[in-house]
Order: sequence, then C-alpha cells, then structure tokens
Amino acid sequence: MSDPVTLHDIYLARARIQGQAARTPLIHSQSLSARFDADIHLKLETLQPSGAFKLRGALNKIASLSPDQLERGVTTASTGNHGRAVAWAAKRLGARAVICVSELVPANKVAAIEALGAEARVIGRSQDDAFVEARRLVSEAGMALIEPFDDPLIAAGQGTIGLELMEDLPKLDRTLIGLSGGGLLGGVGRALKGINPGVHVTGVSMEKGAAMIDSLAAGRPVEVEEEASLADSLGGGIGLDNRCTYALVREVMDDHYRVSETAIARAMLHFFEHEKMLVEGAAVVGLAALEAHGIDVRGETIALIVSGNGVDAGTLMRARTLVDYPER
Repeated sequence: MSDPVTLHDIYLARARIQGQAARTPLIHSQSLSARFDADIHLKLETLQPSGAFKLRGALNKIASLSPDQLERGVTTASTGNHGRAVAWAAKRLGARAVICVSELVPANKVAAIEALGAEARVIGRSQDDAFVEARRLVSEAGMALIEPFDDPLIAAGQGTIGLELMEDLPKLDRTLIGLSGGGLLGGVGRALKGINPGVHVTGVSMEKGAAMIDSLAAGRPVEVEEEASLADSLGGGIGLDNRCTYALVREVMDDHYRVSETAIARAMLHFFEHEKMLVEGAAVVGLAALEAHGIDVRGETIALIVSGNGVDAGTLMRARTLVDYPER
C-alpha cells in the first residue's frame, strides 16, 4: 500500500495554505531550559487565527474542494479546536459550515465556533455521537465531511508545522506532541523524519480515554469511553475503520506517555505563571510528561508544540484546585 502522507504532500499543503494559516513563532523558554538542563523551545500554534494548529489541516482540505462542494457546504464533528478551524476556513472560502459537537465540549469552545458564523449542533455524549449527525448531513444534504484527523490532506496540513520546526531549529533532537486521533503527531512526525530520521517523536495522551495508545497496544483500532478532562481536545476515538493516522502514528512515533489530570493542571499553571500564556490542557501535555515521568532530556534541543488556546478562566481555576488539592 502506498504511503498515505508523504513529505511531498506536506510541501504541497504548505503552498496551498500559505498566506492564510500563520507561520507561527518558535520561542526559547528560559524557565524550562533551566529546569530540565536542555534547550527547550515552544511552537506557538496558539497564535493561529482560529487559536489552534487545526487550521492548517482544515484549510488544506477545504481549499481542495470543488466549487460545487463548497456551494453545498461543509460539516464535521469536533471536540472544539477542529470545529473552530473548519468554521474559520469555511468563512474565509465562502462555504456554509455546520459543526457537530458532543455535550463534553466546553461552552466557551461552542461559543467560539458560533462567533465565526458557523452553526454548532450539540449531539450526544461523545464525538462518535456527534459524527452520526455529521454523516447524516453528508448523506442527506450533500455536505462535504471535513475529518478531524483521519484524512491524508488533514494530516499533511498539520505536517507543515514540522517543516517550520526543521527550518527554524535544524538541530532539533526531540519533539513532544499531544496525541489523540493522530493527525498532528502523524503529520509532524512524517515531516520531521522525512528531513531527519534521527529526530525523536514522543506522543502524550491523558491518562483515561487515550484512544490511539489503547489501539496501538491492541494492534488495531479500538473504541474507548470518553471522559471529561482538562485536555478535552485529546478526547474521542480514532475510528474503527481508521484509514490513515493509525498506521502513520505507528510508523513515526518513537515512544508515548500518559499523564494525569494533576500533571496537566501543573503544566497549565506553569504556562500561566512562568511563560505568561493562557493555554488549554491539550497544549501542555508535553511539559506534563517531562515533569511527571522524569524523562531525561539533559543536553537535548527540544520543541514542545503548544497546540491551542481554547481555555477560559474557569478551567484555569479548576486546574489550580487540582494542584492545591492533589488526588490521593
């Protein structure tokens, strides 16, 4: 079987989204570098126009649609960030968008989708439930489905982050990436290893409901039960009929870790107090893994992908409570 995402696909994606998605800054973290005795940099996908890395993949996919498909509109199911990205890209390209979300998606993320002019439909208790409605819109209304991750065009769009990392930090030794459906890690990992096979790619998921990690352990895609998490953007399954990202992640990921809610909370508070950034739980799981698992990165050049800014003050206060009153 041919490779579903090639380095060439990622370069084509960059040409397609250039001038729409931002080339985001890569900044050195003095506090983290000192703490871990390493050269640690932060890739700020929080500064995308939609607030998260998902814009890259959504733009690459929607820009590939025919005028007739754009006329009928687009739909997707999302835990929040992908929905915002599809809404932003659809508005930019003149298409109607219906974003289906589950009841677990925070209200601030639903409001952000609606603020971009898209319709948000709250359906069921899981992303799989929301997908049922999205697929109904495809079959009955002829809308184009914009997959959150399991599409070569989506993964190639996310992979453009990897091109920027290698250009801005050619001595990169390791990157730590939030792992959910695998579009981000798979795309970025393909770009990094296509340029330098020696770059170490580490995936990080929350402790419960880590669909990709559970699937890799089982040797096939499996279902998981979704649970509320500070890293809500990492929730959801990978699809039992996964056609792209399962194989891609299995190929490019070197190791992976799970992190607790308390570890995620500590990392969120570090970003708030020391980096002066308000970012969501899924964006800090790389730091959470470094802290919680004592990964030895001394002397390494590291990039943490700060994936999104979909967080509100209430969530940050909940994180503070977890740190002040840790689980027993």
